[in-house]
Amino acid sequence: MKMLNPQRRARLERRMVGSTNRWRFPSKPFSGDLLGLSQRCKALSVDLDEALKNPDRLCVSQIQKIFSETSKNKPVQGREADVILECLGSRWELHQPQLFQSETLSKLYLMALAQSTKRPTKELESLLRAQMPGKIKERPPTKKMIISLKINDPVVTKVAFAMALKSLYLSQVEMNVDDVLAVLASAHVLQFSSLFQRCVAVMMKGLTPGTIKSFYLAGCKYKEEQLTTACEKWLEMNLVPLVGTQIHLRKIPQELLHRVLRSPRLFTFDEFHLLKTLLLWVFLQLNPKVQTVPVQETVLAFFTSFSRKNSFLDQDTGQSLVPLFLCLRLHGIIKGKNLEELRHINFFPESWLIRVTANHYHALESGGDMAHVKDLTTQAVRFGMLFNQEYTTHSEVIAIYGFFFEIKGVRHDTTSYSFYMQRVRHSDVVCEHGPVSLRAERLVKYEIRAQTLVDGQWQEFRTNQITQKFGFSKPSCKSHALKIHTVGLPIYASFSFIFPVS
Repeated sequence: MKMLNPQRRARLERRMVGSTNRWRFPSKPFSGDLLGLSQRCKALSVDLDEALKNPDRLCVSQIQKIFSETSKNKPVQGREADVILECLGSRWELHQPQLFQSETLSKLYLMALAQSTKRPTKELESLLRAQMPGKIKERPPTKKMIISLKINDPVVTKVAFAMALKSLYLSQVEMNVDDVLAVLASAHVLQFSSLFQRCVAVMMKGLTPGTIKSFYLAGCKYKEEQLTTACEKWLEMNLVPLVGTQIHLRKIPQELLHRVLRSPRLFTFDEFHLLKTLLLWVFLQLNPKVQTVPVQETVLAFFTSFSRKNSFLDQDTGQSLVPLFLCLRLHGIIKGKNLEELRHINFFPESWLIRVTANHYHALESGGDMAHVKDLTTQAVRFGMLFNQEYTTHSEVIAIYGFFFEIKGVRHDTTSYSFYMQRVRHSDVVCEHGPVSLRAERLVKYEIRAQTLVDGQWQEFRTNQITQKFGFSKPSCKSHALKIHTVGLPIYASFSFIFPVS
């Protein structure tokens, strides 16, 4: 008795198509069976010849699949082209199997086929059967078609379009960041999905201060959420430390800036750094001829020059910008020197600054309690450090309402890091003149977060929201440590905390 081969081919599945049963692969609704396709059209009351004239009614993707699968191993060198594409003032010679990777070219070709012959079904049948293994080895002679494509997208260039057509024949065409935007637009026009996604991947890895605007707008234009999300996440980390130091800050669209400012993942060294970045963005919008990043004194002097009758945000020029500045946590600006600068430039409405000052006064009077702050995610005072390659340890001291904390990052080995905060005595730090609290304990609610980019993907690490009493001696002086393992650098470490009422 013969043993059955356990690795035999799976049996075909019988399915009803139209008025008869046809043998069909379970995973392939249409695999070159023209009779089955014809019967399917009959079942749907669709005339096949009419369907060819209107390819949107035909499953073009199924025909594309046959051509794309068989074209991978079919050489075209020396073969005469089947189609001439007229586009962008040039004529491009193409072959049938390759052009069917593009949905746009597929539809144009099928429409040209329907118009050029009285029997388009027979023509298509011969083409499809020529693609099937074990069938006709030699292609039947076909008439060379001429198809035309009009492109209205100004981003598409002739060079980029040529690269897109070249990608119909080669799986990997070299593409740099300078060309990728135009190639993406060409892939969108051609409805060439695999090339489009390759462009998106290149753009996500090529985000810089110089490309962030154009890539984000492309993501919005072509409704590519993956790309727009990548741009937002990149800018959340790099707005303050990188983009905020370059003239490219001017290019950031207001809508994107607003989304980033509202994000709880936004990285900043402190709230005043974020405010300075935002003031610089406004300055660059109002001074388009400036080509270098001005010093802070120049920016402040510019806003001081406006009318003193109303604050800048109350004037016509500034009213549209109010939503951006409402995203700031002005109560996180603690230093008296910085608050005095804000009053001097007359940028914010007086009521905003009075509220900030009153909150500071009440917090100092009540031993640091931040009665005006409730939600850690959206209202916490935030500080950050950028942990770079050269660091083995890195720390900074912050002072708030007379309490002093050290935020610290430590590299343990090439891929292992920890981040924590600890309370320190005022006598152990060199600090500017300011209040000093002698309270032995301080209740703190905090969260530590670290983010880094690895192979184009953001890794995010975070503690829970922790409430802890901080004293002066160990172990009460030290927070929970955020321990991470990553090969990514730099690491953007953020420390967010509030002083609950105690």
